Amino acid sequence: MTGEPDGPEDRLRRFATIWSRAVFPVTSTSLTRPELEQQLLPFARRLSDALKARTFDAAVGQAVGAALVAAHCTDPEALSRSLDCVDAYLVLYCGEDGPQEALRTRSARLQHAMAAGFAGALRERTLAEQEAISQAALNARSTVAEALHASEARFRAVFEGAAIGIGIADLEGNILQVNGALLRMFGGSEQGVRGRKVPEWTHPEDAPQVWRLYEELVRGEREHYHVEKAFYRPDGTALWTNLTVSLLRDADGRPQYQLALMEDTTERRLLNLRLRYEATHDALTGLPNRTLFFERLEKAVSGGNDQRFGLCYLDLDGFKTINDSLGHAAGDRLLVEVADRLQSCATAPGEMVARLGGDEFVALTTGPDTEREVDALADRIMNALVTPVRIDGRELTVRGSIGIVEGPAGERGPAEVLRSADITMYRAKSAGGNRFELADPEADARAITRHGLTTALPAALDRGEFFIEYQPLVHLGDGSVHGAEALVRWLHPQHGVLGPDRFIPLAEHTGLIVPLGRWVLEQSVRQACQWQERHADSGPLRINVNLSPCQLTHPGLVQDTVDILEREGLDAEALCLEVTESALIGADDDLLKPLRRLAEMGVDIALDDFGTGYSNLANLRRLPVSILKLDRSFTQGMQQFPADPVDLKIVEGIVSLAHSLDLAVTVEGVETGAQAEQLRILGCDTAQGWYYARPGPPERLHELALVDATG
Repeated sequence: MTGEPDGPEDRLRRFATIWSRAVFPVTSTSLTRPELEQQLLPFARRLSDALKARTFDAAVGQAVGAALVAAHCTDPEALSRSLDCVDAYLVLYCGEDGPQEALRTRSARLQHAMAAGFAGALRERTLAEQEAISQAALNARSTVAEALHASEARFRAVFEGAAIGIGIADLEGNILQVNGALLRMFGGSEQGVRGRKVPEWTHPEDAPQVWRLYEELVRGEREHYHVEKAFYRPDGTALWTNLTVSLLRDADGRPQYQLALMEDTTERRLLNLRLRYEATHDALTGLPNRTLFFERLEKAVSGGNDQRFGLCYLDLDGFKTINDSLGHAAGDRLLVEVADRLQSCATAPGEMVARLGGDEFVALTTGPDTEREVDALADRIMNALVTPVRIDGRELTVRGSIGIVEGPAGERGPAEVLRSADITMYRAKSAGGNRFELADPEADARAITRHGLTTALPAALDRGEFFIEYQPLVHLGDGSVHGAEALVRWLHPQHGVLGPDRFIPLAEHTGLIVPLGRWVLEQSVRQACQWQERHADSGPLRINVNLSPCQLTHPGLVQDTVDILEREGLDAEALCLEVTESALIGADDDLLKPLRRLAEMGVDIALDDFGTGYSNLANLRRLPVSILKLDRSFTQGMQQFPADPVDLKIVEGIVSLAHSLDLAVTVEGVETGAQAEQLRILGCDTAQGWYYARPGPPERLHELALVDATG
């Protein structure tokens, strides 16, 4: 057994050789097998180039499929063998060292394009043949009529020599004569064909108008008609034909005979059915694919007033881990097993299962009572996934998350229904997976809004839609304004002013939090400089800026901060960076290093939301923080008199611990005078909250500072 070819051209020729050997036995050609190989070689080269091209071009596959028809490879088996060769050998011999999964996906798309090109070329060829046959039919009709009137000998020559089936019957339906081509179509004797009357040649798939047109013709009300019609052969198989029936009149114009011209279209119909199946079914699992599912879903959601539908959208939990650890072959076998189990769950009338792609499946049910049926269908699916799947001696646990959409037909389009199911499925997955959730219009609206905000975020920063409000930080000892915390807002064109809770998580998810955080820091430092100039006599006003966990890990944090402070001319001691306690739980030295460098420069580091992260208090010794910001949950019990004694003890202990570590304590959410006084007595250093002022424009802090200075 020889080794694989050395160079790309050798591997290409090897692929062409395998291809020619596969299709040569089913190709109607006078070429030898090596000559056919030479004819297929440029087709193989085009497929190889398309496989490795930067962008996918379906036109290449379509052109190759059409070229097969031009090369007389018109037998359906020739297409099937060609697609099998491309599937098995194109990536192997022409993929070189490229990404195998991407190449296999590209190869599959080329196969679909080849099938489409083959079908289109075959259809054009068929139309041309039909035109020729129609012309021959008209000529035959004229010739037959003349022969009946003039020369039996000439009629017989045309009748017997025609390539299409011809039959003559009287107006009562008695078959009088048939030619050899028609007998060969039916595969029977002349007596067996002539022994039946025309009205007996019925078939269950006859179109409703077929026999109405026939009756009009034999009554003399119609000269001819053309239909697609099926017949039964003597062996019970179906014969599909393009049938043209014409009325023949005598010399005086009276109806006398009916003439039938038949073209055998059985093989072409079978090929079209196969191509249709391949275009609407998933190649791996055999389930209906996205195309066929959308056709069914569109019918379901546009049904009558008394019809309802239910949709289960399934995504396997952790499927990527299986692909990454065991390989895509194992992943494919798992998908096939899941598809089989899902198929067994949807066997009732009006139910179907489809694969949308990857590890995403859908199950659809229709009828008048889908509210109950779709829940039962989801239960069956979850139960079907319980049993582990054995692959290569391993037992794999299969889990899935399902989003359910149910409702009456006629209210929503298929795209809207599928989007709602997709959103609901991800809601089930975010809740832990291995469960199903029902669609919630409000949750859908929030998800759609989140998506819209996410896509609008990058341009919003460029358009200047963000602005900053400042909330004063007040010294509890003397009530003076100590500084302010910078709080970013988004002035959205449609949704109005959005608080940070609406967009900061989205910015962190997309990575925009780094440029946004840099902008907030720059604007806040610049504002602090302006406050310094206005209140030089009353002492510096400090600025607190929040840092997200993503900013902490960004390598440019320290340098960006230094550059902004130097450019704006603000002392490092006037800046405080707030970091949430949860972001520092279990932080290693690499994460703490930039914070330590900033602290060494003189920047204060505040531990925000302290008390909510369940951190070990002993960790405070290793954190480079100088301020604890006590979460408002500890001080809510102090808003009314008398204060909750448990809250008092907790706050007192935290303040005592902080001061023993030389840490200042700031309290958030102060809303009443009694609460502020109690916190002062407990030794807290600074506070902020609506009792002093809500977040507002920088001018408000200026006014408060003036009041404080003159008060």
